[in-house]
Amino acid sequence: MFNKLPYCLYLLLFTLVCIGSVSAQTSEQKALEAKRERLQTEIKEINRLLFAEKKEKGNVLDQMEALDNRINVRQELIRVTNQQSNLLNRQINVNIRSISKLREDLKILKEDYAQLIRKTYQNKAQNNRLMFLLSADNFFQAFKRLQYMEQYAKHRKKQGEDIQKKTDQLARLNQELVQQRKSKEQLLAENKRVKASLFDEIQTQKDLLQSIRQNESKYTAAIQKKQREARKIDREIEQLIKSAIVSTNRKAGSSSSRTKFVLTPEAKLVATNFSANKGKLIWPVEKGIKSQGYGVYADRFYPGIKHRNNGVTIATDKGSKARAIFEGEVIAILSVPGGGRGVSIKHGNYISTYYNLTNLYVKKGDKVTAKDVLGDVYTNRFDGTTKLKFYLYQDTNRLNPEDWIYQL
Repeated sequence: MFNKLPYCLYLLLFTLVCIGSVSAQTSEQKALEAKRERLQTEIKEINRLLFAEKKEKGNVLDQMEALDNRINVRQELIRVTNQQSNLLNRQINVNIRSISKLREDLKILKEDYAQLIRKTYQNKAQNNRLMFLLSADNFFQAFKRLQYMEQYAKHRKKQGEDIQKKTDQLARLNQELVQQRKSKEQLLAENKRVKASLFDEIQTQKDLLQSIRQNESKYTAAIQKKQREARKIDREIEQLIKSAIVSTNRKAGSSSSRTKFVLTPEAKLVATNFSANKGKLIWPVEKGIKSQGYGVYADRFYPGIKHRNNGVTIATDKGSKARAIFEGEVIAILSVPGGGRGVSIKHGNYISTYYNLTNLYVKKGDKVTAKDVLGDVYTNRFDGTTKLKFYLYQDTNRLNPEDWIYQL
């Protein structure tokens, strides 16, 4: 028994390594599966919110943005599914090696057990065991022989238990292997479907590009119009913020700054709490998807043309309400001539702005708390989309809302 101790230790170490590896891979697989499910949900939301049946098609810019969103998410979904498939490959290979090792272990255990059974059979007669004890030279030797017989019986029992344990483990690994191979086949089939959809969308994009180039002047005119509208909204928001700073500071008895709020102790506390919630703030609508992110980006077809979004655009359901992301005070109501309406809320020296609203439920000077309804998000009557434009500032400095809103 003692000369088998290194083998047992080796077997124990091998088992622990396998358990650790499988545990790590299982955790990674769960994370990938959660991400894949989130991407699938996002595609469904894009289809529902940006590709719903419409009486009239939206303009070419909106079509391109919606198509880009879906293509980007599908490409990410393919990448995640490939990661899952590769991880399953590694898990399958680990299980194949484990099964091979278990079969070797089981063979050795069965051979040892067979040898034990043969020895037991040779000495199974009760008188043989009794004679073995009585033939001892003294009591101490008889006692030692009795201990040996008990240890031998325990060892035999343990060998039988080990064989059963290894057999069960082998059966479980074989079942896992069957399931893993089935899961891999499902992932490969899904990836094939996603790639086919992606190919169709890229072809649609090419067709759209052809129509754009046939009507280049119309496309550039649409870009310029959209850029003018965006700049108009941005100027209006920033002017209202500057006016609110001057007005607030004057009420506080200070006119030393026209670009920063002079904060009261209460406002400082609100600002501190707001800042402490960076990355954890609620969405400005109950549900939706980000259809356009923050920042400057090149036009997909004319890289020389730059687009700027000083906030984020969120697509949501028709009839959705805009809601305050944090406690604060309404400092401005926006009404852009020829455009939509909006609400700006002051949170200490942070300002959140909700634009493209109708039917406002608040007025300047109102105190609000998180989730208070501010107004209905406007639904475009031409393309049927419902989009909220959301902006975030610290004093007069623009902030990226994606850094502040949870999972935006």
